[in-house]
Amino acid sequence: MENTSLSLQHLIRESSLTDNAPLLIMMHGYGSDENDLFSFASELPKELFIISVKAPYPMAPYGNAWYAINFDAEKGKWNDIEQAKQSRDLIAKFIDEAVEAYPVNKNNVSLLGFSQGSILSYGVALNYPEKVKNIVALSGYLVQDIFPNDIASKDYSNLDFYCSHGSVDQVIPVEWARQTAPFLNNLNIKNQYSEFPVGHGVAPQNFHEFKAWLTERIG
Repeated sequence: MENTSLSLQHLIRESSLTDNAPLLIMMHGYGSDENDLFSFASELPKELFIISVKAPYPMAPYGNAWYAINFDAEKGKWNDIEQAKQSRDLIAKFIDEAVEAYPVNKNNVSLLGFSQGSILSYGVALNYPEKVKNIVALSGYLVQDIFPNDIASKDYSNLDFYCSHGSVDQVIPVEWARQTAPFLNNLNIKNQYSEFPVGHGVAPQNFHEFKAWLTERIG
């Protein structure tokens, strides 16, 4: 089922609950689309109202991006931070729209992101902690340029992160991901970090672990 009336195109899987359902918003990676993570939906708890959103920047010949990744001989690979900030704020706006449009609990919102979607899930949660509760961040890393300047003074007591990475990830080095837990611990943010012997993807045991983690927290 697709809905195009809100600010981001998206697919939904309705909850088994008719009202006040926990909401899960999925954000795909660079070059993919809303169908990618939505393949997880049928295996996730039936009480979740699941929305898989499509990134706003189309790529050729197919796929979408949340922000451009540029390749430069001198700079190497670099992110378009302004586009990343715009997408971060667009997701925050979409959360508000979704809790108005659908029969969900605005105080029980979870984010699930892969790669670029994972990077943005950190940005959304740390800038707008009042909008989200649980964050599943798969194969991403911290891009501090999209974090708030007053990060040390914000209240993150309601946040809980599940972070995972492939130990042989050829796209985002695992060393980058290993900085996540110390960073979150320094802010006294609840978190779990796991590694799996795979590349840039989600191993079956990774899926089962984050599913169990999420199931415990949406009740």
